[in-house]
Amino acid sequence: MPRFTSMLANGMKEIGHDVQVWAPKAMVSKVPGPGLLKKWLGYIDQYLIFPAEVKKRIKNLSSKTLFVFTDHALGPWVPLVADRPHVIHCHDFLAQRSANDEIEEHRTSNIGKAYQKIIRKGYSQGKYFISVSKKTREDLHTFLNRTPIISEVVYNGLNRTFAPGDVKKIRSAMSHETGINLTEGYLLHVGGNQWYKNRIGVIEIYNTWRENYQINLPLLLIGQEPDSALKIAHIQSQFFEDIHFISAASDNTVRNAYASASVLLFPSYDEGFGWPIAEAMASGCPVLTTDKPPMTEVAADAGFYIPKRPWNSDTTDWAEAAADRVEEIIGMETEEYAKVVANGLCNAARFNQTKVLDSIEAIYVSILEKETCA
Repeated sequence: MPRFTSMLANGMKEIGHDVQVWAPKAMVSKVPGPGLLKKWLGYIDQYLIFPAEVKKRIKNLSSKTLFVFTDHALGPWVPLVADRPHVIHCHDFLAQRSANDEIEEHRTSNIGKAYQKIIRKGYSQGKYFISVSKKTREDLHTFLNRTPIISEVVYNGLNRTFAPGDVKKIRSAMSHETGINLTEGYLLHVGGNQWYKNRIGVIEIYNTWRENYQINLPLLLIGQEPDSALKIAHIQSQFFEDIHFISAASDNTVRNAYASASVLLFPSYDEGFGWPIAEAMASGCPVLTTDKPPMTEVAADAGFYIPKRPWNSDTTDWAEAAADRVEEIIGMETEEYAKVVANGLCNAARFNQTKVLDSIEAIYVSILEKETCA
């Protein structure tokens, strides 16, 4: 969210708009104390002090001011400006769906359900929305039980520079940086430990591919430090020494990882958008991902697809099928591989940040026109 907010704020400033970023500040939560206490004091900052500040500030603002919520999870604050021009950006409704017991792979506690209910009550007062995918918009309309006045889809724009490079040279540099021999290529995953990222599934695919095809290429997982379940999956792998976790990677390391990987494995259960798909394709890296939206929206006809990993049942057949797809990509002839890369680059051009910001600005302007002419 900080990257997305920064992209919007800086982009609109560059276009020529006056932009202010409002967010709760740590005031009461500055009081020394244990983590749990500071967490609850933080709620005072967010839901008591900040709303009072907003009410004071908006009194002096022009009626042509547009209030932009960079995520629908900011729903509790929507009622503060529901009668003014506003727009709510929606990224994913996974937490909302989980709280509604719609996701078997993830359950939400009663406290979590109560909090998600507050969020829904807030954003439901909104009239204007922009979603990052058709799947996200579909979920939005389900939770609203209505079609908003404006509900547009604008795919995310790449907020960092990604481009193909000299693969041999980059692999050599990556090998030197990581201490891992990556000169012949490697499989890559980029993502955190969120349940929907399916990092254990990545290792299952890798294990099966190595067992079936005896090709000695390493696996890099770039993102958060592995959680306990992932550590166990790692330790239990017979290819333990070839599975590597890279945490706190710099932007440059991530760019190079994409640009020299043999394939990106992205078998997510679900996503709001799926940044790594677009980032990998923009870097000239083939992508293997799950055959359901929004992954299919982002990868389009430039991606390779596998079914969603079974939950709480045997995953052997799934891993076998996925491993076959990996080998299909790894084993491509040079000319065929080049076509896949070219298709990916063409697809990734849809996520040009300038075009995205232009589309968002046009929606912002149309909202202001509707509100000021009403």
